[in-house]
Amino acid sequence: MARRMDPEDNKFHAGNGDDGKHYWLTPPDLYRQLDEEFSFTFDPCPYPKPAEFDGLTAEWGSSNYVNPPFGSIMHEGKKKGPTAWARKAIAESEKGNRVVLVYPIDKWVLMLLAAGAEVRNLGDVRWLATEDGSQGKGTGRHIACFILEGK
Repeated sequence: MARRMDPEDNKFHAGNGDDGKHYWLTPPDLYRQLDEEFSFTFDPCPYPKPAEFDGLTAEWGSSNYVNPPFGSIMHEGKKKGPTAWARKAIAESEKGNRVVLVYPIDKWVLMLLAAGAEVRNLGDVRWLATEDGSQGKGTGRHIACFILEGK
């Protein structure tokens, strides 16, 4: 069985640079606005987090507000980040539960989506070197393809 890592041993808990802050709570006005629309019944990322509580393995409620760690953490002996929370959110949605997950992304992605872009997953593309055309190893990240049809 994987060793459980204490919060203070996770680099996530070391804080952001010079200020040492590492927990960022949702502003009350924003939460209230979302709660009025979605009537949340469960928070899988509560603060303060109860001892032994694990939002990635817990059963979620019927309407969930998820403000997960924005970086990677050690979970059950493995490094886990946004993909783990996305997988859990999808699994809970497939059970019939509503999930409202907040996570920072680049503004340009939201601009393309607002403009009606279709998004396709191209996988981990193995780009070709300009010098000799040899194929690279890939980035380890999936590449999104955004398609905007002319209006």
